[in-house]
Amino acid sequence: MKTALVAGASGLIGSSLVKMLLAEEQYSSVHILVRKEINWVDPKLIQHVADFDQMDSTTLDFHVDDAFCTLGTTIAKAGSQAAFSRVDHDYVLSFAKKARSLGAEGFFVVSSMGADSSSRIFYNKVKGQMEEGLKSIGFPILAIFRPSLLLGPRTEKRAGEKFAGWMMTTFDFAIPPKYKAIHVDQVAGKMVKVALQGKKGVYVLESDQLQ
Repeated sequence: MKTALVAGASGLIGSSLVKMLLAEEQYSSVHILVRKEINWVDPKLIQHVADFDQMDSTTLDFHVDDAFCTLGTTIAKAGSQAAFSRVDHDYVLSFAKKARSLGAEGFFVVSSMGADSSSRIFYNKVKGQMEEGLKSIGFPILAIFRPSLLLGPRTEKRAGEKFAGWMMTTFDFAIPPKYKAIHVDQVAGKMVKVALQGKKGVYVLESDQLQ
């Protein structure tokens, strides 16, 4: 039996992921790190209130087999490029280091299509730098998932993404597989599947490989 640790459980992919982990027999417990407790009760679910700005000093005293990270925001929501980078880069790496210190062999993280540490696009550059940082931590298994536009039940309104989602689903037949919109359940399901396979190495899965 395995123990999972999740950061980003309240997000679009994260909430779907946690449901799948709780339903998976191979995981006896699912620990989630949250800023404040969420209304979610399950015998296998354990919540830990954590400050991601102080992850180094956060005390966690259990063993982790697989760690999953779905942390992410947008520059608009974060308020600045610096604030975006703190969440999508700094928080992800500090969480990964904490997970590794708890014994995690596998780390499974949501990045983004186009991630590239040398990109001139700030968003893609930060995602790429995050990926490079994770590779240096030393996980026996590191799987990076790069979905295209995400489809799913968002709680916040994003008019631009809603329109883009409509366009991509309407004209899906004309869009190359790598760029097709993808549902959050497909991403979460692939994360769980790859984790259970347990194959050592570094893997980068583009959006068409998640469908």
